[in-house]
Amino acid sequence: MNMEQRTLDVVIIGAGQAGLASGWHLQRQGLDFLILDEQAQAGGNWRHYYDSLVLFSPAAYSSLPGLAFPGAPEHYPTRDQVVSYLDDYAQRYRLPILQGVQVVRVEPVVEGFRVTAASGQQFLARALIVASGGFSRPHVPAIPGLGSFLGVQLHSSAYRNSAGFEGQRVLVIGAANSAVQIAYDLARVAKVTLTTREAVRFVPQRILGADFHSWLKWTGLEKTRWLSDQSTPVLDNGTYRNALKTGRFDQAAMFTQVTPTGVVWPDGREQAVDALVFATGFRANLGFLDHLPVLDEQGRVAQRSGRANDVAGLYFVGLPRQRNFASATLRGVGPDVEHILAYLLNDLRQQRTQHTATIRANSP
Repeated sequence: MNMEQRTLDVVIIGAGQAGLASGWHLQRQGLDFLILDEQAQAGGNWRHYYDSLVLFSPAAYSSLPGLAFPGAPEHYPTRDQVVSYLDDYAQRYRLPILQGVQVVRVEPVVEGFRVTAASGQQFLARALIVASGGFSRPHVPAIPGLGSFLGVQLHSSAYRNSAGFEGQRVLVIGAANSAVQIAYDLARVAKVTLTTREAVRFVPQRILGADFHSWLKWTGLEKTRWLSDQSTPVLDNGTYRNALKTGRFDQAAMFTQVTPTGVVWPDGREQAVDALVFATGFRANLGFLDHLPVLDEQGRVAQRSGRANDVAGLYFVGLPRQRNFASATLRGVGPDVEHILAYLLNDLRQQRTQHTATIRANSP
């Protein structure tokens, strides 16, 4: 099939949770679409996260549309369980995914959009869903002297387990769930300090017997942008708070400078450190959209509930707080696709109407 000669209804960029949920909805509408993904397997970045990762939402709140997450609704899935679930999802619905296709450029054309891959392949689509998510570009804050550090320096996206850190002095930078989980994991073999710009905020994982996410649903807070998946208070059954209280790992205010062998603390004291692990979140990877007006003056994605403000036919799924707290979570991407679907279908209808009118006007 020559994809250069075929105009699809929709191209979806990304086969993680957002792209898979988008594909499920488009498939049900009978649309001609294709999912492009740069990785070798579907599932996004989940299979690259650290080994001990456990979701902070139970299985009952971790499903994509059409397929319940397996196991007891109250259990908290592990990374490997999520990876297996996403693999099964893509295969069960036979979603049309092209793996190993890195999108490098998107530009507007008469048909809608031309999508160009690093290999030179080109795809035409009347509409575009960007589902590359908000977790593909690791963020490390600018800290004086960081480039001079001679020890181990890595982002949480590259951390797998505590092997290789035995007996070392490690600083974990961050105050959210990933930072605390990694600090706890490392503390089995290393001397660990959690360094933060603010106090770690612990929230009970279960309140009066019900999971925190159930309370968000019952109160309606999950439909707001009050919380963010990248800065959620640490959901804890008591394990992490107790580990901090008993000194399994400790906490300190953020250091002010990095030296070749360690860090400088706010009081001016220098300390030797073997490794720095940054659990400081991610940024959206949207370099392929540089030729479209998609960012505002503050560098944020110019969108409203998933619809691009200034580019007709362009949609987003999976961005943090795109519509609400759940937007970048397993359970949140499905409803967000459903929200944009009516607009997308209307765009396609209008394009077909215009195309038909053009053909008739040019007919003898």
